[in-house]
Amino acid sequence: MPDVAQDARPHVAGALDWVGMGEIHVPVSLSLADGRSVQSGARVTAYVNLAKPDVRGIHMSRLYLHVDRSLSTEPLTPCSLRRLLKDFLDSHAELSDRAMVRIAFDYLIRRPALVSDNSGWKSYPIVLTALMDRGQFSLELGCEVVYSSTCPCSAALARQLIQEKFGQDFARGQALDYDAVVAWLGSEQGIVATPHSQRSSAEVRARLAQGFDLPIIDVIDRVEAALKTPVQTAVKRVDEQAFARLNGQNLMFCEDAARRVQQALDTDERIVDFWVRTSHFESLHPHNAVAVATKGVTGGYTGGIDAFATVGA
Repeated sequence: MPDVAQDARPHVAGALDWVGMGEIHVPVSLSLADGRSVQSGARVTAYVNLAKPDVRGIHMSRLYLHVDRSLSTEPLTPCSLRRLLKDFLDSHAELSDRAMVRIAFDYLIRRPALVSDNSGWKSYPIVLTALMDRGQFSLELGCEVVYSSTCPCSAALARQLIQEKFGQDFARGQALDYDAVVAWLGSEQGIVATPHSQRSSAEVRARLAQGFDLPIIDVIDRVEAALKTPVQTAVKRVDEQAFARLNGQNLMFCEDAARRVQQALDTDERIVDFWVRTSHFESLHPHNAVAVATKGVTGGYTGGIDAFATVGA
C-alpha cells in the first residue's frame, strides 16, 4: 500500500519540534506501597520530533500502538516510561531523536474524616510528563491540591468589630458576669462578623530525580500537610467544627500558602526542581489572588512564563 507520509516530499521543507497524537484514551495502573494496584482512565499525548526537513511525516500509528501496549499491560513507573519513549524512538529511527509522552488522569485516594469514623474518596488531577532528549531522560509530576484559605485581613477586621460590639454591650468598669459573657460569645448578637474563606488551589509541577519510584501520594501528602486545610470528604458536625478550627488557626494569604508549599517541597530529595502556583478563588471579589514560587534552580523553572502555565497544559 502507498505510504504518502514516507514517499511524498513536503511542499515546504522544515524540521518540526513535535509531531504526534493527543487525547489517546487508555487505562493506566499504579502500584501502591502495600502491594495493591489502582487503575484509572487516562488521556495521553505522544510526540516525537521530526528532525529531517525533507520527510513529510512520522508513523502516527506506531506511537498509538506503543502507548496501548505499554500503558495497558504494566504499571506506570519511571522505568516503564523510559522504555515507552525508547520504543517511540526505535520505531522512528533516522527520523527522530526526541520523544515525549504526557499522561493525565485522576488519582482517587480514600481519606479519613477529621474526627468522626467516616471516610470518603478524593480525586486529584495528575499529569506525568516524560521526555527523552538525545538520550537524556527526565520526568515531571504535576498535581493539584484543593484547600480552604481564610483571609488574615478579614479575620482582623472581624475581630475588631467583635471588640467594638463587646464594648457596646458591656460597659467599661462594670462587673462582668461570667455566664453572661459566655452566652454572648456563643450568640449571633456577639459574633457580629466572620472572616471570609474560600476554596483554593495549589498546582505543583515537580521535576523528579532518577532512582526513585513515583512519589505521587507522598507529594500530595506533603502539600496538604503544609497547607493544613485540605478540603474534606465525609463531614459530620464534629468534622466541620474541627475544620473551622483548622481554618482559624491557619489564616493565610496566597503568598503564605505558596511559601508553605515551597518549603515543604524544597526538603524532598526526590524533587530536583519545582514550580508551584497557589490560587485563592476570592469570595470578596470576582478575581483570584495568585502567587507563584519555584525552587530557584539555575536553568530550571522560572516565575516568568511558567507563572501562566497550568498543571494540565
